[in-house]
Amino acid sequence: MQNIDLVSVQNEIDSNKALLLYYYSDRCAPCISLRPKVQELISEDFKEIKTLFIDSDKFPEITAHFGIFSNPTILLFFEGKEFQRWSKYVSIAQISEGIERPYSMLFEE
Repeated sequence: MQNIDLVSVQNEIDSNKALLLYYYSDRCAPCISLRPKVQELISEDFKEIKTLFIDSDKFPEITAHFGIFSNPTILLFFEGKEFQRWSKYVSIAQISEGIERPYSMLFEE
């Protein structure tokens, strides 16, 4: 997403059945180590979830709008509503567990 602003992020939330927003900073070691693992988890296990990675330092207005106070913070939206929020030290297993049931209800028969 090249031209990122609050309107474009809100449009992504509204137009996707499932969206994961990953807020990070390049100065944050957990952000750097967790990001590829989150990308892999979503691409392998939850293919219907669209992901957006938002640099909190470059886009402070978007970060503030969503009440993000620490990095990394991951927001999960289903059908336009915030369903789950993880901040700071979170494991891939916790993220997967938090996504699995609602994802299966929404996308699998």
